[in-house]
Amino acid sequence: MMTRRQRIIKLLEERDYSPSELALALDMRGKGAKKVILEDLKAIQKTLKREGKVLLIKPAECRKCGFVFPPEIKVPSRCPRCKSEWIEEPRFKIEPK
Repeated sequence: MMTRRQRIIKLLEERDYSPSELALALDMRGKGAKKVILEDLKAIQKTLKREGKVLLIKPAECRKCGFVFPPEIKVPSRCPRCKSEWIEEPRFKIEPK
């Protein structure tokens, strides 16, 4: 049986996912699901460096004004430019270096 992090790696090697999509794919429910996924992604990012792979990050973006956030393993809650909470989550994918 694979661990949750191994399952995340397998999913991200196939295509890109947002934290919410990963939580759904792993059948994780509840408020803390996204937070757990983000913590797992941070750990996975360190592991991948040893394996010659890289975690690609498509940054979060404000759907109202188009502001692009820095590429980080984090889901922003509000746009610093227009204060909108209508944020497109970042997307993650694993590829060989």
